[in-house]
Amino acid sequence: MRPVKMYTTAVCPYCVRAKQILKAKGVEQIDEVRVDMDPAERVRMMETTGRRTVPQIFIGDTHVGGCDDLVALDARGGLVPLLQG
Repeated sequence: MRPVKMYTTAVCPYCVRAKQILKAKGVEQIDEVRVDMDPAERVRMMETTGRRTVPQIFIGDTHVGGCDDLVALDARGGLVPLLQG
């Protein structure tokens, strides 16, 4: 399974939902980067993704986007193949 990295904050319901979806697909380990604890990570996230909102989800080197993007990817059958690499 490819590594999953997610930029999050402590009180983000979309972050919680995205983690639930990924765990349901068999993801055991999520590298969670808390942008509310580290302003430099928020800047890095915005520079990398061009987005200000969390979550921002990466599977391997692929930027999936936010929770809605993750749901859409799963709905069109793309999430599991991406996770499996």
